[in-house]
Amino acid sequence: MTQHDQYMNDFMKVFEPLNRWGPGSDNETLRALSYLPENQNNVLEIGCGKGLATLVLANNLTANITAIDNEPSAIASLNKVLEDESLNGHVKAMCASMTKLPFDLKSFDLIWAEASAYIMGVENALSTWKPLLKDDGILVFSDLVLLTPKPSKEVKEFWDKEYPDIQTLETRRKQIEASGYEILSDFTFSKSSWENYYLPLKTRVEKLMPLMKDSDALRDITNEVDFYLNHYAEYGYQMFVLKK
Repeated sequence: MTQHDQYMNDFMKVFEPLNRWGPGSDNETLRALSYLPENQNNVLEIGCGKGLATLVLANNLTANITAIDNEPSAIASLNKVLEDESLNGHVKAMCASMTKLPFDLKSFDLIWAEASAYIMGVENALSTWKPLLKDDGILVFSDLVLLTPKPSKEVKEFWDKEYPDIQTLETRRKQIEASGYEILSDFTFSKSSWENYYLPLKTRVEKLMPLMKDSDALRDITNEVDFYLNHYAEYGYQMFVLKK
């Protein structure tokens, strides 16, 4: 097993039992939904994870929804929930990479991507996913942004290493408009949406620490949790609702 493989195995060992793999809440998803125009008939959710947002979409849209993630365990978990909730009639979960989406151009009225666009780079995601939207289609995504134009030295150094593409909110807005989208709305996640993610993660890390003392992945996750608790006022997740 390579060092990278070991890192990813350890990473998934930490996250697999957790329901939420990124900051968010049903309230944030519902708020974003409130800004959508009507007639969202075909929806693609990119990076669905275990399907927390998927269920909100499914229960609030009368649309055909395709939810994709490249983690097989997440898709298996989502499929079970869809079956239990009798939602598999209009929601299809499939294992696929966001960089190689197997769909025709102009297939979707709405693309939804919470806490996943950063994986391929936000500007790259904006340009890559845009052709999949119908004319006047909607893209909703969330991304980590700096909430101050002059972050502290500690915050700048941390995110330069962990997320080099992090931008101030104003810079991200300009990039979005330059990519050919109109911003219908954007808003910052509440502190409780971060706690939904970090508090269970912190508990999980503390439980695994005696068993994974030499794990680089566990150490990185621990550092991120501790850092957030000390510096959360300077950065946050922003939800963007865009029109092609």
